[in-house]
Amino acid sequence: MVRGIRSPEDRWAWVEIDLEAIRQNTAAIRRMIERDAQMMCVVKADAYGHGAVRCARAMRRAGADQFAVATVAEGVELREEGIREPILILSEPPLETVQTIVDYDLSPTVYNRDYALALGECAAAAGKVATYHLAVDTGMTRIGINWRDAAEFRRSIDFHRGIECAGTFTHFATADVQGDWDFGMQTRRFADAVKSIQEAGLETGLVHCANTPATILHPEVHLDMCRAGIGLYGLHPAFETRRKVRLVPAMSVRGRITRVERPEVGTGVSYGLTYRVPKPNIQICTVPIGYADGLSRNLSGNMDVLVNGERCRQVGRICMDQFMFAVTVNNVRAYRPVRAVEYGDVVTILGRDDNEFISADDMAARRDTINYEVVCDFGLRLKKIYV
Repeated sequence: MVRGIRSPEDRWAWVEIDLEAIRQNTAAIRRMIERDAQMMCVVKADAYGHGAVRCARAMRRAGADQFAVATVAEGVELREEGIREPILILSEPPLETVQTIVDYDLSPTVYNRDYALALGECAAAAGKVATYHLAVDTGMTRIGINWRDAAEFRRSIDFHRGIECAGTFTHFATADVQGDWDFGMQTRRFADAVKSIQEAGLETGLVHCANTPATILHPEVHLDMCRAGIGLYGLHPAFETRRKVRLVPAMSVRGRITRVERPEVGTGVSYGLTYRVPKPNIQICTVPIGYADGLSRNLSGNMDVLVNGERCRQVGRICMDQFMFAVTVNNVRAYRPVRAVEYGDVVTILGRDDNEFISADDMAARRDTINYEVVCDFGLRLKKIYV
């Protein structure tokens, strides 16, 4: 049974974030990185749904040297909340953002000449030098300058006194696959790109390419800095990483029961009445969490929840703001035996209740997706409580 729970006063639905787990995971990954290499902690998408500001502070205490975000607004939020470490924006923002980037001392990713020069002009006008990281496309075909053109691109922008290269990086598509040919190819291409820049007499800044799986599985690519992401939140990017490091999931999702009924046999539940009460003595319970909160509608009738330390079956279609589950009293064979529940009882959608545990990986498998998406979705609307 979940005890000592704090819940929001305005809605009986929330996300719990264990900051000690965040610190433990950060420290565990930091220990895997060479001492002379830096650690960049990725807190994009509100720290994968966990809350960027609070997580960044916990990560900083556990060894983070830099942070990475996805958007200018995410970087501004960190700066306004007192995060002073270098902050990288992991893609090239629109031209219209250069003034904000200069004002808040953010480092954008660069791979277009016009953007780089606009950034330099803005910084020079303010009497500053703006830092940037060069993204190199080594085979993922998402962002960056082609690896063959890295040195030529740098020559075309490095004359400007308003910009300075603080880093050169690429991103792996298959770092989570042991012995993968494409990973090896990307590694070689990145090394060639970095070498071409150096042979041109240009500074590379910090050279980095290791995401969470590469950090854990491929110490040979730690280089000057590692970019840790999903592992910081206690989630593994691949089965192989589980044998290398112990991580503690930091997110739980809970709600309280807002309605308990014992409908007649045959009564339908939720939109479309896809579920009907099959036996007497079945409680139908409502929890105020729905697909607008990240509980995918595709899980309708295909998930469990935990209450009083027992698993219960979710029934009927998941609604935008609510879902229902069934509790069988008197051990009807269709369900696992549990005691009757009451209004206000705590229900765990993700996380632990006594000896039972529902993981993001469990939910991802049922949704045919990845654990990254599961936690990001839950972080969108639900209020966060830090424990």
